[in-house]
Amino acid sequence: MITRLTLLATLAMTATVGAQDQPHARLFPPDDIGILEAPDRDMWQKPDEIMDVLNVADGSVVADVGAGAGWFTVRLARRVGPNGLVFAQDIQQPMLDAIAYRVNREGLDNVERVLGTAEDPTLPADLDAVLIVDVYAEVEDPVALLSDAAAALKPQGRLGIVDFTRDGGGPGPEMESRVDAADVIRDAQAAGLSLLSHETFLTYQFLLVFGLEAGDAEPVQTAR
Repeated sequence: MITRLTLLATLAMTATVGAQDQPHARLFPPDDIGILEAPDRDMWQKPDEIMDVLNVADGSVVADVGAGAGWFTVRLARRVGPNGLVFAQDIQQPMLDAIAYRVNREGLDNVERVLGTAEDPTLPADLDAVLIVDVYAEVEDPVALLSDAAAALKPQGRLGIVDFTRDGGGPGPEMESRVDAADVIRDAQAAGLSLLSHETFLTYQFLLVFGLEAGDAEPVQTAR
């Protein structure tokens, strides 16, 4: 029997083979998409709570940066509804192909796919929120990416970065491949963003929320 994950993985492996299309070595390999689709992910990822913190609501216009196979994209699309719009951005075409299959299957017509590059995410302007989940360690120039994300936000927009903590436990990459929240905060500040909150309600991950206005949150050192 062909399962949904099999179809997603098959789509992800149908990339153009030209040398210029080969992904950077640090990027998540498209043929491992099934790893991103764990059946218990909803339980520990808590997407509704993350979207609440970022003020994602009906009619919002948001970007899912490094969207992968679209696990979070479809949840954002359901939240913003037919009056909203989700830009699913990735720099690997196979991932965007998997998203196309997924949103078609789920009957969502409020998702636009965006093929960025390692140098330019090509985000549209006037976004209510930008979400970057579990891809920070793959970014070659995080300050440049965050600068582009900041430029794409509305004045009251929110940027959320979710990644695995380095204190062990749970799913996610090896400890040496994880990032420190404090390093992300420094990168964001260098990009002109202010830390609004450091959320700790996720079991295995941190959520950092940034905005263009000054925030009250203090940079937090995480365990190494």
